[in-house]
Amino acid sequence: MELHSIKNFNELATTENRKIALEIIEAGMDAINTEKVIKSSVILKSDVLSIGDKDFDLSKYKNIKVIGFGKSSPDAALVLEDVLGSKITKGAVVGLKKVPCRYIETFIGTHPRPSRENIEAGNKIFELLDGSTAQDLIIVLVSGGGSALLCYGEGECTEGAKLYDNFLSLGKTISEMNTVRKHLSLFKGGGLAKIAYPATVIGLIFSDVPGGDFASVASGPTYKDETSIKDAQKIIIENNLGNFDLIETPKEDKYFENVFNFVVVSNEIAINKMVEKAKEFNFETNIVSTELYDETNIALDKIFQTMPQRRSSGNSPKTVFGVGSVVLAAGEPSITVTKSGGKGGRNLHMGLLSIEKNLIDDDSVFISFASDGMDNSDAAGTVVDKNTVEKINKLGINVKDALENFDSYPVFEKSGDIIMTGPTGANVSDLMLLLKRK
Repeated sequence: MELHSIKNFNELATTENRKIALEIIEAGMDAINTEKVIKSSVILKSDVLSIGDKDFDLSKYKNIKVIGFGKSSPDAALVLEDVLGSKITKGAVVGLKKVPCRYIETFIGTHPRPSRENIEAGNKIFELLDGSTAQDLIIVLVSGGGSALLCYGEGECTEGAKLYDNFLSLGKTISEMNTVRKHLSLFKGGGLAKIAYPATVIGLIFSDVPGGDFASVASGPTYKDETSIKDAQKIIIENNLGNFDLIETPKEDKYFENVFNFVVVSNEIAINKMVEKAKEFNFETNIVSTELYDETNIALDKIFQTMPQRRSSGNSPKTVFGVGSVVLAAGEPSITVTKSGGKGGRNLHMGLLSIEKNLIDDDSVFISFASDGMDNSDAAGTVVDKNTVEKINKLGINVKDALENFDSYPVFEKSGDIIMTGPTGANVSDLMLLLKRK
């Protein structure tokens, strides 16, 4: 029996187009699977640890410590223990679940608003890093959600929660919020590298940030920060965010001379694997963007307008593609929630919006999907085609009302089009797919 990352794959794959679309999505999920990524990226032979094109001689280090924060960090820590075993001296990671590690202590924090558990984890991580020497090797697992999960001291955690709440209603980019976060923290914006100095630091980056701004992942604790207090102050003032106690991030090059960052997961990696899978089915592919931040209406238009259109030559209808075409996108389309009480996140909202805008025709399948498996609910996303539209119409559901109330989950629950994966342990932004046969 074939195993699927999507738990209800067989229930959703009711047509050939749906089946192909779901398999393409699963190819993207497979590319960012934490266990597979660690085992293929981190190779140990005797005392030589190879990551990318860099080798580290572990015999040179007295201590090997593992630090982690973010949604992927518990699973990554567990797999890293399989690779390194007793070579790990000690460690601490904070995520959203506890895993049975032998050498690494795991903490369950809260997200998106930090709490007492996050402070406890931050204190432990600071304790492990403080006083490091050149004989220490620090492996840092950096993943999405780390900005909230990693905080040190009650002051940063309180201000971090206030910042998140103030930003929530503005529809601004994560990059802007993380610029401010970097200047609230001793860890973020390269602060971790400074605390660990003069140790050797290996950053394994599981990026959730659309595009290539990897220094924004978890607010860049292992990257030299290019922003300043003035940049953070400007964002605060322009958005009327309130008063915050800002600090400058480390600017001295010496703190980063022995820091090596490796991006092992990103939405670009996921999208590229989805392209490969689509080509296996002989579909032409187009990538709209891997940093789609537009408002959901605009994001949808960009995706559907990228689909090649039918054209005719004389009396013979032809298309600009062979078997069909697949349009792919990744990012975090913005949505400003003006009413509370609804259920579902931006992916379900986009699926419903595609119906309201009459974008779904007889030959198309649209999927919008949260790579962490949780679209502000237990659903990862939704698959939409003409059958979805027909079922919703037969049920007499008012799509416009559901959109206005930000209550998309019950609609797709009734139509049977919700994608269920459970928490994936990965987080690379949202993934979107539009498939169309000729």
